[in-house]
Amino acid sequence: MTMAPVSSSSRLGPMNKVPGSEAATLRVVKKLSPTSKGAIKLAQQFGETLICVRHRVDAAAKFRYTTVELLVHKAPVIPRSQRLVGVRVAAHETSLQKMVRAAGGYWDGKARLWRLPRRLVGILRLTDRLVE
Repeated sequence: MTMAPVSSSSRLGPMNKVPGSEAATLRVVKKLSPTSKGAIKLAQQFGETLICVRHRVDAAAKFRYTTVELLVHKAPVIPRSQRLVGVRVAAHETSLQKMVRAAGGYWDGKARLWRLPRRLVGILRLTDRLVE
């Protein structure tokens, strides 16, 4: 007895679409934490990996979809190396010096420049004062 190949659409059940293909047209109507009433059974099923449960409806509001968000991987964050650059701030610009200091910058007396991570220079809009 030979079995006919099973198409992917028949395995997906009544939706007959790839999961997530309708995500753009689905609207979230309710978001539940794992401890909320209505999410308890899913919390028992998925355990500690369950982050939240969402109820969505399609554009025509004919179907309600229940989706879950699961934690699948946890890894420590490894920060990028923060390349320090020099920024020229005049001695009379005390308010700007305070802003640079508050952002984590420090005075390099030898080079007579303020040092701070390159990323912050752009955020503080000091690129025109960049020296190195």
